[in-house]
Amino acid sequence: MRAGARAAARWALALLYLIAAGFHFARRAPFIAIMPGFVPAPATVVWLTGLAEGLGALALLQPWAAALRKAGGIGLALYALCVWPANFSHAAIDLARPDGGLGLIYHVPRLLAQPLLIWLALWSSGATDRPRRS
Repeated sequence: MRAGARAAARWALALLYLIAAGFHFARRAPFIAIMPGFVPAPATVVWLTGLAEGLGALALLQPWAAALRKAGGIGLALYALCVWPANFSHAAIDLARPDGGLGLIYHVPRLLAQPLLIWLALWSSGATDRPRRS
């Protein structure tokens, strides 16, 4: 059962990241708009983050390469950690709008979900597994 749950989580996460990667390539403007001011070359960073999402998702889907799946999980976990400041920036910018933007009902769950995405990437890829003793 655990292997099935892990595989389902891995596929769901990969699908989520593949969709997100597609948006990073097709609609860059919304991502550029939420980029923290200290990030250089925002359009390039958005393109590179889409590439990272896509490559990480493809690595998670490898049925025959456990090391590649683990590398993909670690990469996506680090990615989620690195883009977390953009989520805070988006919340601050959006909530400061006169109409309140998307509101706390959107931003709070999104901010709280980031640690879950980090854990899910590590667990579903097998990166959290202890090495087996021989």
